[in-house]
Amino acid sequence: MSSRGIGGCFLGVLAVVAVILIWVAGTYNTLVAKSQAVDAQWAQVQNVYQRRADLIPNLVATVKGAANFEKSTYIAVAEARAKVGQVQASLPPNVTSDPQTFAKYQAAQDGLSSALSRLLAVVENYPDLKASENFLTLQAQLEGTENRIAVERMRYNDLARAYNITRQSFPANILVSLFGDRFPPKQYFQAQPGAQTAPKVQF
Repeated sequence: MSSRGIGGCFLGVLAVVAVILIWVAGTYNTLVAKSQAVDAQWAQVQNVYQRRADLIPNLVATVKGAANFEKSTYIAVAEARAKVGQVQASLPPNVTSDPQTFAKYQAAQDGLSSALSRLLAVVENYPDLKASENFLTLQAQLEGTENRIAVERMRYNDLARAYNITRQSFPANILVSLFGDRFPPKQYFQAQPGAQTAPKVQF
């Protein structure tokens, strides 16, 4: 084979290698970007959950002031909030990719949602409390927060789905298999059993 032929083959091989490297780099960067987008949205989900947790002490203090208000109801809210705090403190960095931890986090948040729903349902029996300006303000803030939680969870699920589809699609799945745990699947928020929407706090 002539030197020109050898040189042509060499350039052809280099071109193929270059195309492969460009594809690997592009696919890797796409997976990284989508994974980071999921993590950023996860942080936003945590922010709105934290906002709800921050409202609860004032809400509990307000309803505790009502005469004969059911003590067990607001104690259940305080205990559910404490449980959320314990779970939050023990979350690993890879929580969005850890099915057990993710499920535990969601269960704690759903438990708090249920406790709040019971508390607000009991308030129906206390017209004076329902008419309290302080309570009405807290109610409005809580309602807005619950709506934000639903929206941010939906956005998180959308980004997690886009990431999971990309990592499972050919030929990106080949690259995913080469990097082991670098690109694990992301978990999804599921509807609370028996409740397909955020807790209703309207009166």
